Amino acid sequence: MTKLKEKISEALSSVLPITCIVFLLSITITPMPIGTVLLFVLGAVLLVVGMGFFSLGADMSMMPMGDGIGNALVSSGKKVIMFMITFAIGFIVTIAEPDLTVLAHQVPGIPDRVLIWTVACGVGLFLMLSWIRIVFRVDLKYLLIFFYIVVFVLAFFSMDSFMAVAFDSGGVTTGPITVPFIMALGVGMANVRNAHAEEDSFGLVALGSIGPILAVLILGIVYHPKGAAYTPFEMVHVETTKDVAKTFLAEMPRYVSEVSKALVPILGFFLLFQIITRYFKKKSVIKILVGTLYTYVGLILFLCGVNVGFMPAGYFIGSEIAALSYNWVLMPIGMVIGFYIVKAEPAVHVLNRQVEEVSSGAISSRGMLYSLSVGVGISLGIAMLRVLTGISIMYFLIPGYLIALLLSFFVPKVFTGIAFDSGGVASGPMTATFLLPLAMGACESLGGDVMMDAFGIVAMVAMTPLVTIQILGLMMRRKKKAVSLIQEEDEILAFEEVLDE
Repeated sequence: MTKLKEKISEALSSVLPITCIVFLLSITITPMPIGTVLLFVLGAVLLVVGMGFFSLGADMSMMPMGDGIGNALVSSGKKVIMFMITFAIGFIVTIAEPDLTVLAHQVPGIPDRVLIWTVACGVGLFLMLSWIRIVFRVDLKYLLIFFYIVVFVLAFFSMDSFMAVAFDSGGVTTGPITVPFIMALGVGMANVRNAHAEEDSFGLVALGSIGPILAVLILGIVYHPKGAAYTPFEMVHVETTKDVAKTFLAEMPRYVSEVSKALVPILGFFLLFQIITRYFKKKSVIKILVGTLYTYVGLILFLCGVNVGFMPAGYFIGSEIAALSYNWVLMPIGMVIGFYIVKAEPAVHVLNRQVEEVSSGAISSRGMLYSLSVGVGISLGIAMLRVLTGISIMYFLIPGYLIALLLSFFVPKVFTGIAFDSGGVASGPMTATFLLPLAMGACESLGGDVMMDAFGIVAMVAMTPLVTIQILGLMMRRKKKAVSLIQEEDEILAFEEVLDE
């Protein structure tokens, strides 16, 4: 119970800033209907409690499970079987990802199952590629350069409306279920290869994010969607606290079903793995099962809170600000929201802890979080600029990724993996259920093209941390060099003093 209280306290400190911003907006420039405010308040409560349960569950189940499976796969030495199992893991955890379901519901013209399975195949193939990279010691940056060139070439042949959706799918795929499991899988694989464990621990999420982009771009070339008209978002109208409670209770069974579908395949895979290998001891198995229960409860509460409570608030704020005569304030407000909302992403805290542990504290979670916040803040400013002006997303993605890939030649290798992993991690359920509706509301209010101008916000959130985290790496490298020079000068002075004596 003590650990659960600590996790809930951490979640409260993460969610409180964005909650205060929404309240401040609701009593100033975007007065909200009382029903929308009540939905948001209860959603925030569920979000905090859900994040607490989820964080504890991820520590107890997803992380040890992924680490153990990764370790066992590498130790077995059977490469073909390892590749097949790695593909299956990528496919299963992607289908299990709630963020992807949220995005699929909002993309018109494509059946949800078609989009989800396409993305899952992309993740499975690229997770397998990640494993090949670790085995054959292929430098991550060269793979990233090659595949992003392929991505941007394909983007010019795909339907315009598919480009933003494709890049968004790469961001939402790496959410609260996928990230803890895949990152731990990478650490487990890398730990067997002790020589380069720190470098190899990161990069699985990075490559796993490219797979969906390529898969959806190819889908956009070969698939001809029918009835691709965008369906406007419908606001939920509630007036009393009783109506609010009824709304949440009515939606809760859907998230119970979604999370069950998400976790049952992963749990089934783990139990099958345990029966065959007997890798985990009895105490560890019990701990993982209890942790999975915490994860289950946490995700239900979290997803219900953000979908039912945060989505209407995001849409309303976006539409109201865009309707103002001074709607340019969308940009600074978006930047402030982006800076603080990243702290409410569950997978961000998982990544930060993993980075701190793998680097033995050399890379602080505080520095990571600040760099991510700055990156997401910038991305929201750009996303709101796109909504206001209709500028193509490619004018930002191409130079952004070019800068990120160029930086990879000047920063320590571990930072490249961390940066490209963090891009996927930052674009989680809060982005899909609050920021995307925010952009949609603003776009509809301005009479813009939602598919072209609002979609793409997830892609922007996934892109900017690639630059800011690598800049952090560059700063740390320079600081390390400066410290080394000072130490060398001190040693020389001390040596000269000895000679003088």
